[in-house]
Amino acid sequence: MSDEAAAVVETPVSDRPVLEVRDIEVNFAGRIGVFGAMLGKKAADAKAVAGVDLTLHEGEVLALAGESGCGKTTLARVIMGLIKPQRGSVLYLGEPIKDLRAYRRRVQMVFQDPTAALNPRQTIYEIIAEALRIHRIHEGPNGESEEQLVARALSRAGLRPPDRFYLLYPHELSGGQRQRVVIASTMVLDPQIIVADEPVSNLDASVRGEILSLLMKLREELRISLLIVTHDLGLAWTVADRVAIMYLGRIVEIGPAEEVLQRPLHPYTKALLAVVPEAGGVDRPILAGEPPDPTRIPPGCRFHVRCPEVTTGRAAAAGVEPKCTGEDLGLTELRPGHFAACHLAAMGGPAEG
Repeated sequence: MSDEAAAVVETPVSDRPVLEVRDIEVNFAGRIGVFGAMLGKKAADAKAVAGVDLTLHEGEVLALAGESGCGKTTLARVIMGLIKPQRGSVLYLGEPIKDLRAYRRRVQMVFQDPTAALNPRQTIYEIIAEALRIHRIHEGPNGESEEQLVARALSRAGLRPPDRFYLLYPHELSGGQRQRVVIASTMVLDPQIIVADEPVSNLDASVRGEILSLLMKLREELRISLLIVTHDLGLAWTVADRVAIMYLGRIVEIGPAEEVLQRPLHPYTKALLAVVPEAGGVDRPILAGEPPDPTRIPPGCRFHVRCPEVTTGRAAAAGVEPKCTGEDLGLTELRPGHFAACHLAAMGGPAEG
């Protein structure tokens, strides 16, 4: 483990939940072609998120990981109030969200593409100040002026001296500096939670570590909670306290980062880790095939059509294949704080690896 990762693990995390996601379900209307419509066919809904529960604690870094299209970003947008779920609720500090404007001041999002997130016609000062103006913040808690709040946010994001950036435009900055501006635009509101959707995936390798270190520094100094959406388990290994693995709209494994990434319980997690040498080193199955069509979720464990334990016959030998293909299993606590949705792991089979 790197020194940076060790520092993250040592940061104390409170048991106090700041954000709770309860039984969230999101369906998107399916599309059907003209010929299908002429035949009277109806498009099936795509089940993007299906009954997800998730808790984020004060001062915690929780990584939500999985392949593209598994529902991670949809869940993040539900948390931000950008998508209304068909079922379920989001709680902030134990209470349902009633005032979305007040909630968004305390829960901010860092998007994947800093270039798309910034208005190219605004100066950096105007971009940061806009967040204050939207939320009608005219001065800070200690009487700070707008300019002082903007300067503090830029400094916290590592853009110093801040006044050097006031009159610049986004195109005049590097990719890493643009992402720092995005982070500054969230920090100017003193949020309690940051939801970061693939925050470094569009950045050069040379600056990825800088941005991650910045997020960890803000977390440690200001007790901010971070939900990081990522497809990169190497990133999760570096920064997260806990990791949740998502597949086809469901969380299939969740637990302490070291437990999940060194002693995975679910075959899907084990397959994802095949390309992350830092997180183990044992032989792991390579993940084959594509996730099923979300309009046609398979019965039983939704991973069974790609599961190495099923395709190699190990599940059949253990007598659980009928359950894998026919019974939908929810998350079960198989080790302290470590949950997985796997019939074979639940009976102590090879999936515990």
